[in-house]
Amino acid sequence: MPKVSSMVVPYAAYLRVYEPLAAFPEPERTHWARYARRPDRPGYQDELRRSLADLLPTPPIPVPVHESGDAFVAESDGVLCVCPWRTRLRGWQALGDLGAELPPPVLDAVLPPLVRDQAAQDYERWLARNPDARPWIRTATWHIPLNWFVLVSDEERRYDEATAEAPPMLRYRTPMVQARRRVARALRTLREALDEGPLIDGLVDVGRWLEEFHPRSLVELDYGGLVHVVPAGELEDDHSAADVAAGIEALRRGDGAAAGEAYGRLVARWRAVRDRRSAN
Repeated sequence: MPKVSSMVVPYAAYLRVYEPLAAFPEPERTHWARYARRPDRPGYQDELRRSLADLLPTPPIPVPVHESGDAFVAESDGVLCVCPWRTRLRGWQALGDLGAELPPPVLDAVLPPLVRDQAAQDYERWLARNPDARPWIRTATWHIPLNWFVLVSDEERRYDEATAEAPPMLRYRTPMVQARRRVARALRTLREALDEGPLIDGLVDVGRWLEEFHPRSLVELDYGGLVHVVPAGELEDDHSAADVAAGIEALRRGDGAAAGEAYGRLVARWRAVRDRRSAN
């Protein structure tokens, strides 16, 4: 498949759910079965390049006109699983979050109010026809939400060093049943030890999202483009899932000092990443 450009688009991480083919109704199931056999399936960088290319025309196209027919493909215990891109749906949802990410003058310059208003109206009409729609992919820019790390364990971590052909890669994959179990255990501990707050709210939200998928799905936390902003040595030493697990276990034991140390490591690591967002 031709690429929009050869540049590397960085700085976004992803939480993905891969569902088994049995979770999809026909004719979508047959479409994904055929799609999985394609040798030229595009990757996440291709999706980002296409999205950036849509912003170049005047006026820009903030959301694709048609829904993507692409997906990521993985295998779990011998079962073929797919993670549809659903780029149009995710584009609408991301557009709604831009107000919290960009100052109004910058947002208006990138996407004029008229363009945003039209996209919002299109989304409302579409959502009325598809009230149960949900994305298979969540995206975070310049950081990874700490609640995402609750879903995985350090033993599921895979790190590949950079080569002449490919950048480094850091990801976790876990069965859906494990991810749900970890969410439930973490919520019990956090609610006993802490007041309600962003960490608990975020974990409740991601737990509800996971409940919408097939129990034999696969959950993936992918550092994606963040590998380009974290120095190689720091990336190799990044064991954020282990730090989150250690912090939650310390809270369960009532060891506030150990929990604070784990949280401090996480805050320092991810603050350093987010600080690069505004670096000149």
